[in-house]
Amino acid sequence: MPPPPPPATPSETRGPRDEHRFPCDQCGADMRFVPGEGRLVCDHCGNTESVSAGPWGGSTLRELDFEAALAQRLPEAEIEETRVLSCPNCGAQVEFDPDTHAAECPFCATPVVTDTGAHRHIKPKGVLPFALEERQAHSAMNDWLGRLWFAPSGLKEYARKGRKMQGIYVPYWTFDADTQTRYRGERGVIYYETRTVVIDGKRQVQQVPKVRWTPKSGRVARFFDDVLVLASHSLPKSYTDALEPWDLSALEPYQPEYLAGFRAEAYTVELAEGHKEARAFMARVIERDVRFDIGGDRQRIHGIETRVSDVTFKHILLPVWLAAYKYRGETYRFVVNGRTGKVQGERPWSAIKIAVAVVLGLILAAGLGFLVAQNQ
Repeated sequence: MPPPPPPATPSETRGPRDEHRFPCDQCGADMRFVPGEGRLVCDHCGNTESVSAGPWGGSTLRELDFEAALAQRLPEAEIEETRVLSCPNCGAQVEFDPDTHAAECPFCATPVVTDTGAHRHIKPKGVLPFALEERQAHSAMNDWLGRLWFAPSGLKEYARKGRKMQGIYVPYWTFDADTQTRYRGERGVIYYETRTVVIDGKRQVQQVPKVRWTPKSGRVARFFDDVLVLASHSLPKSYTDALEPWDLSALEPYQPEYLAGFRAEAYTVELAEGHKEARAFMARVIERDVRFDIGGDRQRIHGIETRVSDVTFKHILLPVWLAAYKYRGETYRFVVNGRTGKVQGERPWSAIKIAVAVVLGLILAAGLGFLVAQNQ
C-alpha cells in the first residue's frame, strides 16, 4: 500500500476548488462517505468520523426565492465555485479534485482532459445520501441485464467483470408554488335516446348515446410542493424518470461530507429553464383539477387563467450509480437509483439471438401447422 499523502491544512481542504476532500485526522489519507451508515471512513487506517447534523438541524430545508435568484440577488453564501470536467461528447460537467488532470467521462466513457476553470453556480441546498454500496448497485445492474434475453452475452459478461461503477450525485431543481385558477368550460352528461332502426329487414330498438352540455365556471386552488425537475442533459430524461420515485422526505441539508468519495455533476439546465418545465407540469395537474371540478361524464375547457405566487426553489443532489461501457464500438450506459436499486439503461440487442429466436419461432409454427394438418 502506498504511503498516505501528508495532512492538509484547513485552507487546502476547504478552498472553493476542493471543498469535497476530507483528509483523515489520523493519517492524512482521503476519507469517503459510507452509504447507509452516515459516516466517513478512511480506507487506509480505518479511522471513522460521523457526519454531523446539518446547519439547520434535522432535515428541514430552507427554500430560496425564485424571483431573487432570477435577478441575481441571492446572498453570496448561496453561491459556490467548483472545478469541473466538461465532456466534449455528452456535455456533462462533473466535479473533480485539483489533483486530477485527465479522466474518463462517467456518463459516456469518453477520455477527456480536465479543464482548470471554476464553475460558479447556486449551491446545493439538499442532498439525498447514497444508501447502496457499489457492489449492491453492480449486483442490481447484473440482475437487470440477466433478464434481457436478447442482450449480447458478451456484453453481459463484460459488465459483470467490468470496472467499478461510478457514484454520481445528479443535480435537480425542486419548485414550490401557490396557484389560484379561474376557468370557463362545459359539463357534458351522457343520456340515451331510443331509436327504431331496420336491419336486414327487421325493426330493432337501439339506445343511442347523446351528450347534454351545460356551461360551467369556477375556481380551483393547489399548492405545489417539491415539483422535481432534472437539471442535467447528460442522461436521457427517460432514464432518470424511470428511477423515480425519490424519497424527498429523506433529503438532508447539503454538507460536502456526503460527497466524499463520490462525484457531483454541475447543473446544465439553468434555473429559468427548469422553472419552465415545472410550470408545464403544474399546468397539466391544474387541467386535471379543472376537469374534476367541472364534473359530469365529459368536459370541455374554454379558458384557464392561473395566478402563481410565492414561487420558491431548491437545488438538490440525488444519488445515482452509473456504468458506461464501450463494447464493440458502441457505448452502453446503465444507471441505478442509489437509494432503491432500481435500474435503467440502454437495452442492447444481439442480432444472433434475435435470428435464433426467429428460426425457432418458424420451426415451432411449422410443427404446429403439421400437427393441425395431421389431425384434420
